[in-house]
Amino acid sequence: MKKIIVIVDSINIEDSSGSKANVALINNLAEAGFEVFVYHYTLRDIKLKGASCYAIPEMKYTPLYFMSRIQRLIQRNSTINLAPFFERLFGFSFTFFNDTRSIVKALKKQSFNPDLVITLSKGGSFRPHYAVLKLPQLHDKWMAYVHDPYPFHFYPQPYQWVEPSYKFKEAFFKEVAEKAKHSAFPSQLLLEWMGGYFPGFMGTGVVIPHQNSKYKIQNTVFPSYFDSSKFNLLHAGNLLNARSPKGLIEGLKLFFERCPEAKKEVRLLLIGSCMGFSEMLGEYKKNIPELYVHDGIVPFDEVFNIQQNTIVNIILEAKSEISPFLPAKFPHCVAANKTILSLAPYLSEVKRLLGVDYEYWSDVDDVAKIAKLIEQMYTRWKENPENLLLNRIDLQEYLSVDYLKQTIINLKK
Repeated sequence: MKKIIVIVDSINIEDSSGSKANVALINNLAEAGFEVFVYHYTLRDIKLKGASCYAIPEMKYTPLYFMSRIQRLIQRNSTINLAPFFERLFGFSFTFFNDTRSIVKALKKQSFNPDLVITLSKGGSFRPHYAVLKLPQLHDKWMAYVHDPYPFHFYPQPYQWVEPSYKFKEAFFKEVAEKAKHSAFPSQLLLEWMGGYFPGFMGTGVVIPHQNSKYKIQNTVFPSYFDSSKFNLLHAGNLLNARSPKGLIEGLKLFFERCPEAKKEVRLLLIGSCMGFSEMLGEYKKNIPELYVHDGIVPFDEVFNIQQNTIVNIILEAKSEISPFLPAKFPHCVAANKTILSLAPYLSEVKRLLGVDYEYWSDVDDVAKIAKLIEQMYTRWKENPENLLLNRIDLQEYLSVDYLKQTIINLKK
């Protein structure tokens, strides 16, 4: 197996964590020695080293295109939201249908003869998967990569919610599970979770974790809010409505009550969109000057640089019985070789990878344990900062080019 086509929503690493993960996978496929051709729907020209990239143009002046624009105008200029009505009728939006037809049109013109076709997506769109379903000549070469549960009502609690078009989306993914020659998932728990709803995945699925791709930092100057000499606890990434930082901050407060002298050295940084927690965080900031919150988008280069130079990287997940997700930032945290504070359900992919005996884990709302872990990490840092190096060669190998290459080669077997 030498030639690979990757069909992907976006390769703009600034637009989402999903795009960062997709680009890392593409980079590592190229570094592994495969000939990689990328069809992407970023709607702008972007090049990736080692891969040939083609920006799929949007089909314009079609009935679907005009219907999508009319719908947008109505929603923008009134209180009427027609999306639920149309999706209940047709399953997807006019924009989705026009986008997928644009992808199909571009793929029909391609002359590259691949050994493997990989579809990647982000968020909840899965447009490349829908497009390849319309191209049966590719199905015996197709690997459908599933980054998150789909449809939304198959998410674990507390994320779970039912879309108006849920029956259409279930039928769509049933087809993906049955027609793709291979399927891939970033985590073992997600493969098992989705296989419970679509048994076809259990027969075709392999685990390809989010990749540790080489990235050269362009700007090494730290932003004004980051002091590398401090004991920095960093959470980088969006705090979705279910990922509450309350337990973490209350744990920090309890730690300060026990070790008030640590206030001059300890900092907690929350960088990324805070969505539903802005008001709560604003109240906390009034009384905790050691808490820094950046509610909004931060350039990837800046975040990556801080991740590599913090003392502790935090992976915060929702309160739940299970978390089958592998966060896209997990490889960055492993590459940083700094302690990971995992705030997650006991049954989670991050905890599974870190190991049952991993010390720095807690439920997201266990304030007493979080305070205790911060105290332990701070004490060990004071003794010697190298006490908090992650030093997990096994995880570095699991997220590496070599592991990826062997997984692809084994598909034939």
